[in-house]
Amino acid sequence: MLGAGCLLKRGFAKSRAPLTIRLRSILLRFAALPLLIFSASSGRAESCLIASDLDNATRTALTAAALRYFDLAAKGDTASLRQRALPNVASDFSVIETTVKDNQSALASSKAAVRPPFLLVAEGAASITRAEFYCGVFGSKGQTRDSAVFSLNNLSPGKYGVVILDAPLSKGAYTVSLILQQEGSDWKLGNLYIQAVEFAGHDSSWFSSRARDFQAKGQMHNAWLYYLEAISLVSPLPFMSTKASDDLYDESQKLQPADFPAEGKIADLSYGTATYKLTAVLPLVVSDDLDLIVRYEAADISNTSQAYQSNVAVMKALLAKYPELRTAFAAMVARAVDPSGRDYGTMLAMKEIK
Repeated sequence: MLGAGCLLKRGFAKSRAPLTIRLRSILLRFAALPLLIFSASSGRAESCLIASDLDNATRTALTAAALRYFDLAAKGDTASLRQRALPNVASDFSVIETTVKDNQSALASSKAAVRPPFLLVAEGAASITRAEFYCGVFGSKGQTRDSAVFSLNNLSPGKYGVVILDAPLSKGAYTVSLILQQEGSDWKLGNLYIQAVEFAGHDSSWFSSRARDFQAKGQMHNAWLYYLEAISLVSPLPFMSTKASDDLYDESQKLQPADFPAEGKIADLSYGTATYKLTAVLPLVVSDDLDLIVRYEAADISNTSQAYQSNVAVMKALLAKYPELRTAFAAMVARAVDPSGRDYGTMLAMKEIK
């Protein structure tokens, strides 16, 4: 039986497009109703209870467990976190351990505030290939202020708590999101996500505003990439969508470049006599810089000298085709990925790519 930890590593939805489209198609069927409430009574194999639906004991237990795990993370006590994790998560704890160590100094000075928790219930005897949980009240146009949608792949039956904590700091803020799975009367740690709400002093609203500025200048590729960063900053979890993220997604979709890779679609990029198969072009936060990462297919990366030359060629080709990228990003990272999934990366400042 797969636990939450394995699920979080093996793959949640990478794109919100199918989710938003399906959600809206469901809502349109009930256009005559002013509000929709998805709850345990909906008859689905997946159901979601929001905080107001929970009994006091469950709500208190989830909140207490989340605060306890946050306190351990803030202290950098990964050994205790591992002891309280699901067995399959504890056996491979390196990702959580690294996440905690990378953010412990920031969290140490913060006092966390717990948001209302969610309880996801997956019923049945077998794993659900694509589990979607609609939480809270939805209107005719989709999500409302307090609603949320969670989309998970290969989810084992069970009860899962999702608790998000806000961790304000003197400069900036973080969200700490905990995925818990019920075992008896205990809530075991399934995974932990820590994300800055701001980057270099800029929040989601700043990036969406810059995206609109790029759009006004006709720089649609920059606009699209900045919208992606805005969505990332407003989303505590990669498999969760809210009204805020859906609104940004809807605003950005008309700008999605047809010549960029997206949702599994590969884009060709030519340079000289070579054609490179791009699999991803995304914004990437590196220290205090916003960089651009481009991934592409490579037959072989064993010859690192040749892989380096290919990486540089991809960077040059990308900037030759889209010179606007120079003004929006500090550096570029090109990663050649072979058929086995191994990669070789090269990072250069924009001014060094000539």
